[in-house]
Amino acid sequence: MTRYTVLPVDAAALKELRVLDDAGRPCAPYIATGDDVGSPLRCCLRPITLGERIALASYAPLRRWAATRGADPGAYDEQGPVFIHADDCGGFTPGENYPFARPGALRTVRRYDARGHIAGGRLLEIPADATTGFDAAFNDPDVVLVHVRALEYGCFHFEVRRPSTKEQ
Repeated sequence: MTRYTVLPVDAAALKELRVLDDAGRPCAPYIATGDDVGSPLRCCLRPITLGERIALASYAPLRRWAATRGADPGAYDEQGPVFIHADDCGGFTPGENYPFARPGALRTVRRYDARGHIAGGRLLEIPADATTGFDAAFNDPDVVLVHVRALEYGCFHFEVRRPSTKEQ
């Protein structure tokens, strides 16, 4: 079981992305076809199914996280594509596992400190015990936030936060 908090794109950000994405483009919903089926949705952290109304949006997770904490990620700020439901879907139901943790899949794991500065990154081939693979990203005590991205397209998959008695 993971000791960390796995988070999808939060509800406030989703509401904004469903109007205008982080690159300033208007939301363009469409119906999922065979090409999209199985791709990860970042609103509820489950795969897309045929016929769902979805959108592909540009999302800047570190920028949004930093803005709520008065941090400045500087040049480490980045944005990338994410699939979301075009309408409210009810969000993510937390579980005991990391989402999209298919053994053998390649992910980039980018680690950030409380200032929003990168504290390292690595390529992760998801092992059979995905929890051990992802949890290792927090070996450095200064790491408060980890972004998991797909290697192939750089898509943001989800955010992982270190549990704390104070807000990270």
